Amino acid sequence: MAVPAAVRDEEAVSRFVERFAAQLNEAGMQRMAARVFAQLLASDGGAMTSAELGEALRISPAAVSGAVAYLTQVNMVSREREPGSRRDRYVLHNELWYETFTRRDQILTLWEKTLRDGAAGVGAATPAGARIAETAAFFAFMQSELVGMMDRWRAHKVTLGFDAD
Repeated sequence: MAVPAAVRDEEAVSRFVERFAAQLNEAGMQRMAARVFAQLLASDGGAMTSAELGEALRISPAAVSGAVAYLTQVNMVSREREPGSRRDRYVLHNELWYETFTRRDQILTLWEKTLRDGAAGVGAATPAGARIAETAAFFAFMQSELVGMMDRWRAHKVTLGFDAD
């Protein structure tokens, strides 16, 4: 017996896209980039063309282009050529959140080093030096916790039935 195809409630999808995009925007992401990202996330294939994004979000090609440029720059999506076509598809990265937080780990390492150098430069015994040193210690703590958390996530996602890469 054939399993019926899943029915998408396009109105519910649209509400999700706009709600999540608003939350991303409130967290600091550009508004159009947040909408494009949320739309890609809500698409079954995790990939759409510029025309598909424009139609789904009711935005101009220029708005799609600007949003995709930002998302590509921050490594949240990539551009792939559609086979047999001159059109590009914009694709979410596999394990997007894992990769995003892994890159954040690299940033934390860089910030920690700069902060430690800064604390030494302004003088560890000064109020500014103590404040900068505490910030460096915070980033060191966050980095050590993040590494362990990402390892635990990989193990946990298997228990949830998601692929274990």
